[in-house]
Amino acid sequence: MNMVDHYWAQFLSHEAHLPGNAAPRLHQMRRDALHRFTEVGFPSSRRGTWKYTPADTITRHLYKLWDEKPQDDGPRLAGIEPGDLSGLYLPDAHRLVFLNGRYAERLSHPGKLPRGVTAISLADNADASPEALEEHLDRLVASADPRAGFAALNGAFWSDGAFIHLAPGAVMDIPIHLLFLSTLPDEKIITHPRVLIIAEENSAVQVIEHFASAPGANCFTNAVTEISLGANASVKHCKIQDEAESVLHVAMLQAHQARDSHFASHSVSVGGRLARNDINAVIGAEGGECLLDGLYMAAGRQHMDYHTRIEHVAPHGASRERYKGVLAGKAHGVFNGNVHVHPDAQHTDARQRNENLLLSPDAQVDTEPQLDIFADDVQCAHGATVGQIDNNMLFYLRARGIPADMALNLLTYGFIDEILDLAPIEAIKQKLRRIVLAKLPNTGIEEQMWELTEW
Repeated sequence: MNMVDHYWAQFLSHEAHLPGNAAPRLHQMRRDALHRFTEVGFPSSRRGTWKYTPADTITRHLYKLWDEKPQDDGPRLAGIEPGDLSGLYLPDAHRLVFLNGRYAERLSHPGKLPRGVTAISLADNADASPEALEEHLDRLVASADPRAGFAALNGAFWSDGAFIHLAPGAVMDIPIHLLFLSTLPDEKIITHPRVLIIAEENSAVQVIEHFASAPGANCFTNAVTEISLGANASVKHCKIQDEAESVLHVAMLQAHQARDSHFASHSVSVGGRLARNDINAVIGAEGGECLLDGLYMAAGRQHMDYHTRIEHVAPHGASRERYKGVLAGKAHGVFNGNVHVHPDAQHTDARQRNENLLLSPDAQVDTEPQLDIFADDVQCAHGATVGQIDNNMLFYLRARGIPADMALNLLTYGFIDEILDLAPIEAIKQKLRRIVLAKLPNTGIEEQMWELTEW
């Protein structure tokens, strides 16, 4: 069976049970997404945006959906005891947990939300109030990149995720933590998490997406997040991708900003055999501000790929973008950042930078910062660097009695921490530092490092 026939067969066998199936418009949106996928298929490494990433690592399989729902009598997590999950939780956050792509109510703690704030399972909302989704779901992704095959497949098959809505003027001071757990050991199983965030005018919210997994997980996560910001709205979004090193992870985030809105994205990717993140923002009205920051760490034969695009459509917009990579072993990193300034986007102020640290002679990175400027009164700059540890600095630390492995980790952490400190949500910074320390190439000294770096 060829790829197209396989996914149509999967769709026809599952469509009666997919969320929102009883709502004609939502059901048609799924079919439209599958038709888009039929036309474009999966990307190829011959296509420009995937030329440095081996797409066939993902596309050689015909994936099937995960049918089971979380058990009502508690979590059954391969390789994880229920008590161990507390280490993944954020204190005081409103928490929604998804197990293998499905909402796990017993593990969640949504808490009492302020007036005007909704944070619920996307599947529950699709069945109970589909009209709330029909206006927004898939609109941003389909219009921004109709040739995004993985996003189209998600649009056809999403089974659950989060729906977050803020009414005009609503302010959410406490973060909303979305925890996606994978435990599946079958590499031919795919999950399609979906997140829709609508922040209406003068509203504010902080959202954390955390992807983690059991040690034996070996599946494919295909995630999509859409964020719509109204006038003067603020959305601070953090993503942690810390799945097992055999997991494949592809994700797209698409944001659209109205007048004077503020969008901040902070992404840290340290897990997975292959992880691809597409992060796109459109500053669609005057005065919008967009901040994109991130860190990718890879070792062994891991492959990390970040593609970003910021579109300045209207005047007086500002954007700042900074990503860092740390690559060890035979790991491969990719960064492609594009800032596109439209003709009407006069007085745009845009800065973009990518910095990479190679910890072994076999590690490699391909970096392509790009500016496409079609306005004549702008301030724009971009740059990229690739380097190694300074041996003089290493010698300085060793001469003062610091062991070689700890000295190397201290210098590496010093390179990294600047990005971690840019995280727009204070509650997540210490967790990020713990995760990063555990991923440093010279392991076994995390606690000593934590004592040296904690403040």
